[in-house]
Amino acid sequence: MTRARRIALGDAAKRALDLVLSFVALALLLLPLLVLGLAIRLDSRGPSIFRQRRIGRNGRAFDVYKLRTMVVGAVEKGRGYGVQEGDARITRVGRVLRDWGLDELPQLLNVLRGDMSVVGPRPALAYQVEQYDEIQKRRLEVRPGITGWALVNGRRTLSWEQRIALDVWYVDHRSFLLDLRIMLKTLKVVLITREGLYASDPVGTFGSGWDEQRGEGESE
Repeated sequence: MTRARRIALGDAAKRALDLVLSFVALALLLLPLLVLGLAIRLDSRGPSIFRQRRIGRNGRAFDVYKLRTMVVGAVEKGRGYGVQEGDARITRVGRVLRDWGLDELPQLLNVLRGDMSVVGPRPALAYQVEQYDEIQKRRLEVRPGITGWALVNGRRTLSWEQRIALDVWYVDHRSFLLDLRIMLKTLKVVLITREGLYASDPVGTFGSGWDEQRGEGESE
């Protein structure tokens, strides 16, 4: 079997697994998501769901869904897209959601729709993609993910160059076993080590503070 054939079959199996996981998870989490949405509305003015335009596989734009964790219009305040620990724009409920990664749960809908995968490089903002070089563009060869190889290997403490290198490595080595390893390591990072929740110097630029995952304008 050729490498291209193996990749195609692997991607098809990955998509089937994504459909099963996202459908089951959304069914189980529907009530908790409704409760979290209500808590967000009671805590601060604005919608419970935050939508932001991101770039996915093959450069296709789509709206990513998140539970809102920051005040409305956060991107026009403070450090723009950059978010640091203690950021005043993060709401009380939003801080808890971010600490436990619960704000990302609505992206299961993106997975169900085919915009994203459970595992893959995090979806980038358009201005970041515009600055990609030829190697960095390889991030767009696969569907972006809720979690990924770069996220479980340093998260926001990594420089842009380090994170992009890890993402490209994932594109070249993706497999069912690697995805399983990433999902298990994600649980460890979120529930135990809690590493890399915030960038060390988030400036909202394409460099060390790019932090596309948590860019909620609602900044990030």
